[in-house]
Amino acid sequence: MMKAVKITKGGGLDNLTFEEHIDQKPQANEVKVNWHATSLNYHDYMVAIGALPVEEGRVPMSDGAGEVVAVGENVSTWKVGDQVMGLFFPKWTDGAPTRENTSLISGETADGFAQHSSCVLADEITAIPVGYSYAEAATLPCAALTAWRALVVEGNIKTGESVLIEGTGGMCVFALQIAKSLGAEVFATTGSTNKIDRLKQLGAKEVINYKEDEKWGKTLFKMTGGIDHVIDVGGSSTMRNSIDAVKYYGNIYSIGILGGAKGEILFPKLFFKHIHLTGLAVGSAAMQRDMVQSINEKKWKPIIDQSFDLSDLAAAFQYQASGAHFGKIVVEW
Repeated sequence: MMKAVKITKGGGLDNLTFEEHIDQKPQANEVKVNWHATSLNYHDYMVAIGALPVEEGRVPMSDGAGEVVAVGENVSTWKVGDQVMGLFFPKWTDGAPTRENTSLISGETADGFAQHSSCVLADEITAIPVGYSYAEAATLPCAALTAWRALVVEGNIKTGESVLIEGTGGMCVFALQIAKSLGAEVFATTGSTNKIDRLKQLGAKEVINYKEDEKWGKTLFKMTGGIDHVIDVGGSSTMRNSIDAVKYYGNIYSIGILGGAKGEILFPKLFFKHIHLTGLAVGSAAMQRDMVQSINEKKWKPIIDQSFDLSDLAAAFQYQASGAHFGKIVVEW
């Protein structure tokens, strides 16, 4: 009998249950995938603690990687044995985001990947990078694709341009790796002196401790003349500094709300620095395939901090909430 983690009434880490569920056979246009790994994102944490209410019995987790074990009728794109990963937005195949193609979210409005197996439509998965383990691949569909979309799709990043990452969460570390693989210069902030050397080892040129320099945005602007691409993950806690740090006519990508969902913006600075401020969430299947192609060419791999068993998902979330991790936290089975 297959098993899955499910959200029970009320939410909260104590209400994550590990239950048996019915094994399925793929219908026409579907494939059955045995999932082997997922990874933790802030979005998943919000679902798990009940901050994002979901239907009772929902299977959480927006990342997943596994093996195709059965193929339904009319499917020619996949065969048994193919290694694949899911999509954060399973209906967003290509083109621009719309209300319709982003209405289904894996692990929130649709069942996610914290389960031994499930049947999905053939266009709701992509191949994993060559040489990646399932755990490594499971880190990509949410965090890595968000960084890829910001820098490559929206930002059209060029060799020699500068990037600012804020912190050492999975998406920020991916942004550092992607930026370096494409010849950009990376600056970073962290609240932990223990993480400064690790950021520099990965290629960050300069790292500022935001707890020691509350006006780190102005510091970075003076240091660099302005950052070309700023990845803002804090929302209310970081946006003012992001606006200070970015160059004139530069780019800020609003991606996270780690510091809170509401905040104030000094609008004149947006106007008179001629800033491009873009809000974005993850990306499409086409973007994910392009990212995989780039990974296959550049040969970089994700930074995995720690691995947990599926039955210990609650413990994994508790570790995530501590903020001690550097890179991605994965769950394997």
